[in-house]
Amino acid sequence: MDSSEALPPPPPIIPANFVPAKEESQVKFLPMVRRGVGTKGQKIQLLSNHFRVGVGIKDSFFYHYSVAMSYEDGNPVEAKGIGRKVIDKVYETYDELKNKNFAYDGEKSLFTLGSLKEKKMEFTVVLEDISSRRVGRTGDDHDSPTHGEKKRMRRQSQSKTIKVVISYAAKIPIQAIADALLGQDSEHFQEALRVLDIILRQHAAKQGCLLVRQSFFHDNPRNYTDLGGGVQGCRGFHSSFRPTQGGLSLNIDVSTTMVVKPGPVLDFLCENQNVKHPNLIDWTKAKRVLKNLRIKANNIEYKISGLSDNPCRTQKFSMKDGKDSNGEPRIIEITVYNYYKHHKGIELPYSADFPCINVGKPKRPTYFPVELCTLISLQRYTKALTNLQRAQLVEKSRQKPNERKEALAGSLRNSRYGNEPMLRSSGITIESDFTRVEGRILQPPRLVVGNEESFIPRGGRWNFNNKKLVKPMRLERWAVVNFSARCDTRFLCNTIKKCAEMKGIYINPPYQVFEEDARSRRDPAPLRVERMYQLVKSKLPGPPQLLLCILPERKNSDIYGPWKRRSLADEGVATQCIAPTKINDQYITNVLLKINAKLGGMNSFLSMECAPSIPLLHNEATLILGMDVSHGSPGRSDVPSIAAVVSSRKWPSISCYRAAVRTQSPRVEMIQSLFKPVPSDDGNKDEGIIRELIMDFYETSKQRKPQQIIIFRDGVSESQFIKVLNEELVPIIEACKYLDEKWSPKFTFIVAQKNHHTKFFKDNAPDNVPPGTVIDSQICHPKNNDFYMCSHAGMIGTTRPTHYQVLHDEIGFSADDLQEIVHSLSYVYQRSTTAISIVAPVCYAHLAAAQMAQFIKFDELSETSSSHGGTTIPGAVHVPQLPLLHQDVANSMFFC
Repeated sequence: MDSSEALPPPPPIIPANFVPAKEESQVKFLPMVRRGVGTKGQKIQLLSNHFRVGVGIKDSFFYHYSVAMSYEDGNPVEAKGIGRKVIDKVYETYDELKNKNFAYDGEKSLFTLGSLKEKKMEFTVVLEDISSRRVGRTGDDHDSPTHGEKKRMRRQSQSKTIKVVISYAAKIPIQAIADALLGQDSEHFQEALRVLDIILRQHAAKQGCLLVRQSFFHDNPRNYTDLGGGVQGCRGFHSSFRPTQGGLSLNIDVSTTMVVKPGPVLDFLCENQNVKHPNLIDWTKAKRVLKNLRIKANNIEYKISGLSDNPCRTQKFSMKDGKDSNGEPRIIEITVYNYYKHHKGIELPYSADFPCINVGKPKRPTYFPVELCTLISLQRYTKALTNLQRAQLVEKSRQKPNERKEALAGSLRNSRYGNEPMLRSSGITIESDFTRVEGRILQPPRLVVGNEESFIPRGGRWNFNNKKLVKPMRLERWAVVNFSARCDTRFLCNTIKKCAEMKGIYINPPYQVFEEDARSRRDPAPLRVERMYQLVKSKLPGPPQLLLCILPERKNSDIYGPWKRRSLADEGVATQCIAPTKINDQYITNVLLKINAKLGGMNSFLSMECAPSIPLLHNEATLILGMDVSHGSPGRSDVPSIAAVVSSRKWPSISCYRAAVRTQSPRVEMIQSLFKPVPSDDGNKDEGIIRELIMDFYETSKQRKPQQIIIFRDGVSESQFIKVLNEELVPIIEACKYLDEKWSPKFTFIVAQKNHHTKFFKDNAPDNVPPGTVIDSQICHPKNNDFYMCSHAGMIGTTRPTHYQVLHDEIGFSADDLQEIVHSLSYVYQRSTTAISIVAPVCYAHLAAAQMAQFIKFDELSETSSSHGGTTIPGAVHVPQLPLLHQDVANSMFFC
């Protein structure tokens, strides 16, 4: 089983009388329980993609057995994907499992309903053709194509004898599910839920699905959509059991994964590298992308372990060729090309000069000419997508609410869970109707714009037609730098001036438009940026307020990172990058919203920020934090993760923010630099993120320390709740104590999740749920303090609500007050004139992390990391520090 198939733990359910075990003695905080539900807002009846689950036979038990497999020589069976074949063979050969319904996870756990006869049983099975589908082995080790087809086939199908030991591990009462849903102490609940999820995975595996965690993908042509580059989007469905206030439910959702386009390997490589002929293939890139993919050659499946060092025409291997005069086998050296041409009669017009595909082991390779190899279907593509592929995937996987609802009903019908023997015999039933839930539509907050005008947005949207910005900046010293040959800069500058005046921004004409020398366009991006800055500094009388940078490409321009780094870290100049395809008033107005925020202005704010009407926020100085960690693309273990924390400033404002960003160890989700005492000349000094942000709040809020701190944390899964509380909230508290031992602010810690599978639909209506819809009953957690919020207008596809999990609340918000604050924070995003789907501080943290990640050219880390400074953990990747932002922009909303 692929590591990507590993089943995540089910959502934790924390009983009220839970006592941490001794090894968890460091646990200071546990997720809080729900205090109540909200009542404000207009009620609306909705459907959810949760399907009620009945638990019939509550006095039965699941029995957990551990499974160990080894070969005759005692070595463990480690070939991925072989486990299910072995257990199927045990089932066919022996009676012990014959009359038992069981669920097997494909690795080391097997569950039965009722116990087996013995606590420990040993079986021996013989597995034929161990090299077949999903198995990376090629039978006994052997050299390359050698003794003709019959010899090859005989070696391929040589059998393996495998010893299987099944040992009793634990007993799990089904009653645990019912107990947990009633909020009673239930240590076995998570194991019981895990068994049910494993039953679904086994059910899908038997149908030949690709399993990716709890999502299942059928090999059906209707499920595929071409994304280009030899990659396809494959539509399947996610299916998992969830505890809810209404009982156990099965959450089913549409899911998409990327797969490699099946067919000839050469066709795939040409498409993947966007070349028209195999002669143009870059084989270094090909080796990376092909490794571990499965191919079919001679009607047998293999896993690619690499490529040959030499081309097919010259790559030699040893083979037996008759006998010598002494009757001993004669060993000759022959090239792969000659073997196929003379012994097999196969011409190789394409691959004679290409490397061979190696499906053997490093010391015992087995080669096939590349043109005889075909990629099989349903293989995940795990490399990073290009921007074009990502855009295609988003566009083609969109579904309107009604389409998605019909697809989900069809998925449940086609799954035929009612026929699953393990579910049936344990009394588990799944209803076919969507769960009905009651939502509430909250009133949008009143916004204030220029000239003291205020209004209430409608449908989660507004515009600045005939309106001025609430705090427009004066743009007196600015210039344009143009890296693009296609932009009409005169028209651009005229449109900017016209739109700025309409919005109340006083703007001078740009000091100059600096055009890049056409001869520089083939040079490396850092050199192009350096030349442009030399030109700018030689012509301008002093630092500008803003440099408007016109990029040559709309997405992923290699100029962007070096330009931002030079502007923000070295020069301290605010910069706005654009790559306009069409210049019109709407486009330029959106650009001006970003520029105004970066320069310290405000476009609009909530009227409640002026009047003391924000629940519990005006009485005490309140700091709002948004926290996020972004990681490198999949498979890049050498790329540092970027942690970003944004903080509100100028209390009682909750619309103005600044950011602190740090690098940390790759793939580490918990933020490591919140509290960081380091030795200094006058004792220890805290160089952590929280001190930096609290000092800024103090300086901008009339020398007041926050007495309340609300933390919004993005990107944390349910299995990490206890960890995030104790590894992030605890250091934040320590940082506060370090500043002032007598200071004890109150904390509220909320996790905001977008990566979940709960959706809501209007009953008997085709459009999305209205903006401001909140749900905190029926399909929410039976115990934890959570709610779903659809704050934005879903214009395309099906609205994805944000799932807010309130893990800790010392401030003492009521459900209504907290939901109102969350809803209001979706309207303070300065970059747009719409309510956004998640609170603005979290969105800003994501933007800050993404922008600062561009400061380091990650591809060069291995060569340059020693010059960056940073931290090194023994045995870990060296983590370079980000350059510090220049003091002139450090407190700005540079990420806007």
